[in-house]
Amino acid sequence: MNRTRPGWAQWLAWAVATAVVSLLLFHFRDVLDKAHFALIYLLLVLGGSVASGHRVGLALAATSFLLFDWFFVPPYNTLTVANPLDWLVLVAFLVVSVVAAQMLHRLQVEADVARARAAEIDRLAPLESLRETHRLQNALLASVSHDLRTPLTTIKAVAHDLVRVDDRALVIEEEADRLNRMVGDLLDLSRVQSGTTIASVAMTPIDDLVGAALQRVTGAMPERTVQVHLEEGGTLLVGRFDLTSSLRILVNLLENANKYSPPASPIGLSAVRRDQWIVLTVSDAGAGVPTAERERIFEPFYRPPGAPPDRGSAGLGLAIARGLAEAQGGTLRYVPRAGGGSEFVLLLPAAELPVRILTL
Repeated sequence: MNRTRPGWAQWLAWAVATAVVSLLLFHFRDVLDKAHFALIYLLLVLGGSVASGHRVGLALAATSFLLFDWFFVPPYNTLTVANPLDWLVLVAFLVVSVVAAQMLHRLQVEADVARARAAEIDRLAPLESLRETHRLQNALLASVSHDLRTPLTTIKAVAHDLVRVDDRALVIEEEADRLNRMVGDLLDLSRVQSGTTIASVAMTPIDDLVGAALQRVTGAMPERTVQVHLEEGGTLLVGRFDLTSSLRILVNLLENANKYSPPASPIGLSAVRRDQWIVLTVSDAGAGVPTAERERIFEPFYRPPGAPPDRGSAGLGLAIARGLAEAQGGTLRYVPRAGGGSEFVLLLPAAELPVRILTL
């Protein structure tokens, strides 16, 4: 698919759209904040970039920057700025708009290349076509996620310095952290799907894994009770697994249970040995998962129908958790909880403690 330059009709349409948006914003200038103007103009830039290409997107970014400064930043009807902090808003808007337009263009071009290659391979060998498409998707996901890390780090550093003069910069810093976590999830997903996850498997007591997971989630769910049950009998449970990966899986499952459990209900966490497996179970008393959804919840970006919006999450947690479990020889599955609710069962390879023979 070759992308052509936008025609005069497209340029005219987006010029009219810009004028209409500006008039509407001007009508509400006294009740809206600068952040509202920036977000609405940014949506205009993104819409133009997606629909008509990056040339239109860049033109809209420049035009919106000038209109934003002229009509909505005091003193009005000039290109000067009274409050120096307003330059942060204007420059941030322009940078984000330009980067977004360029990134969307690159994504569109790379997607076109990926689709063209996939179509060609499909004609030659259907199975190989599927593999190549999957590889390209993972490479694109990893590339975009990696490229986002640098601007996010810069934004966070600038916002951190500005907190001393404007406490609103704290919001920017927090949002940068949230986006950074989402980018980290995208990178992890690309590694899991491409099979490049490196597991450092070692003998580890389950007590250490459970204790570290509880310590990690305590701050995020201070009002939630976690009822822990470890296998009795005086035997130390030991597994052969990657502690970092397994800790992330267990934390993810605990946070997921906290998200979908009624406020007053406890979360269950148990660990037992079953033959060659250590079985860790995280249970909650939530609404459970319908039968048709019990495998789909492990798909990336999937959300069950009717699920409430989850700010700060892209629906990658369970997909990453299952991939990390399988990367170290384990598995993760869902089972319905007796009496209602959900149980996520993590199986990790068990290990035998070495027996020392004392000689006199």
